[in-house]
Amino acid sequence: MRLGSGTFAACCVVIQVLGVALFLRGFFPAPIRSSSRTEHQAEPPAPEPSAGDRSNWTKLPPPLFRKVVIMLIDGLRDDFVFGCVWGVKFMPYTTYLVEKGASHSFVAEAKLPTVTMPRIKAMMTGSLPGFIDVVRNLNSPALVEDNVITQAKAAGKRIIFYGDETWVKLFPKHFVEYDGTTSFFVSDYTEVDNNVTRHLDKVLKRGDWDVLILHYLGLDHIGHVSGPSSPLIGHKLREMDSVLMKIHTSLLSEERDTLVPNLLVLCGDHGMSEAGGHGASSMEELNTALILISSAFERKPGDIRRPKHVQQTDLAATLAIGLGLPIPGNSVGSLLFPTVEGRPVREQLRFLHLNAVQLSKLLQENVPSYTKGSSAAPTQHATGSEQQG
Repeated sequence: MRLGSGTFAACCVVIQVLGVALFLRGFFPAPIRSSSRTEHQAEPPAPEPSAGDRSNWTKLPPPLFRKVVIMLIDGLRDDFVFGCVWGVKFMPYTTYLVEKGASHSFVAEAKLPTVTMPRIKAMMTGSLPGFIDVVRNLNSPALVEDNVITQAKAAGKRIIFYGDETWVKLFPKHFVEYDGTTSFFVSDYTEVDNNVTRHLDKVLKRGDWDVLILHYLGLDHIGHVSGPSSPLIGHKLREMDSVLMKIHTSLLSEERDTLVPNLLVLCGDHGMSEAGGHGASSMEELNTALILISSAFERKPGDIRRPKHVQQTDLAATLAIGLGLPIPGNSVGSLLFPTVEGRPVREQLRFLHLNAVQLSKLLQENVPSYTKGSSAAPTQHATGSEQQG
């Protein structure tokens, strides 16, 4: 029996509607559900599983670092730092720290969309932003999802920021001092970075802050205008190398007085395509450099370490542990374990346990069929019966 033209047209419309709905469901996925930010902050940390007669730890471990500096270079793809063409020639001090210094190097894989605002969210929340954030990137609303910056402010840490004003929009009341620069004048790759660096000499001499965030835009702007093969790229990398050296030497000088290690994080938010842009899924756009630098990291003579591949979302859990904060509730990242390898074994296990419990809770909230394995059972028992420690 042949369908009438009206019935056929109606079937086509239904199929089109279903197709559009399916596309939108995949393109704008439902956000991961988790407890609210307030509830997560109020919830006590999971106690350490019972270990015989020893009392278990029921509090968060103390911070691993006194101060943390995050130096984010927009568009810093991995070969700009680790490649023999760019890094060795234009970033000699950074290359020295990677090859011989007290540091841990990673190639951090960003996820789509590879634009600035979603990537900042991913690094600070540990979650995976959706494509709707491409639109929000133009005028970022305040971030209400649980994140490292909010946790740090709640813990009384003083945070200073200089650079891309996207951070100020995402965290409007979190910085005790800030100076934002706009990212829309892509032809400017000089003043946009000078406006960040001009604050360094003053702020590095001060002791009234705990976290310093710097977001440099010049490298990304050069890519947009001239591409990654431009000779301007080398000059900008050399400039960034000198900035990193200034920060690192200042932190080391301070440690001689305080005897407490600091942490310097060099990272990129996304990479840069061979055409100079970003936003898509080429390897050049996804792979970014991530280097953690601290005197707390042990380095054996002759120890050659090649950058390990990790997820960009792993940074949130690592920063939280380093600052003595709860891991953000929506984080899907894992603690970058090399950063705690020098700690006593029991502390290492405690850090991994906190990360595992947080991931387990997130999984329970989003997968109704998920049930805890037997390995997590001691945690439930300890919560009710072993609150000493």
